[in-house]
Amino acid sequence: MSTKQQPTSPGSEVDQRYAVYDERKRKRMISNRESARRSRMRKQQHLDVMVGQVSQLQNENNLLSQKIDNTNQLYLGVASENNVLRAQLAELTDRLRSLNSVLEIVSDVSGLVVDIPDIPDTLLEPWQLPCPIHPITASADMFQY
Repeated sequence: MSTKQQPTSPGSEVDQRYAVYDERKRKRMISNRESARRSRMRKQQHLDVMVGQVSQLQNENNLLSQKIDNTNQLYLGVASENNVLRAQLAELTDRLRSLNSVLEIVSDVSGLVVDIPDIPDTLLEPWQLPCPIHPITASADMFQY
């Protein structure tokens, strides 16, 4: 005895189509949710990397600011010392001129010939100073980077 399959009724065919459509829709929703989850994960990882970079750049910026502050302090110290040296130079130049004036008067009054050297303009030509050359020393911490 053989059993024949009954032809499907039109109503059940529509139900199968809806079932297939619902299955596709369900799979698409699952796929979309998974894709959205991966996208959120990528976005979070990107955000974490960017936050790390911001932190690193802020640290580097702080270090550079400290180095700039240290360099400015060194510059102010050198500039201050330079101003003191310029004032001392001006004072010593005035003393030398006064002493040369006295020597000229003594030379004129006594009749003795005194060799009075000219005073160079040391601010314009510092390499022509009439004093011996002293080595310029620098410490290692003077040029911190």
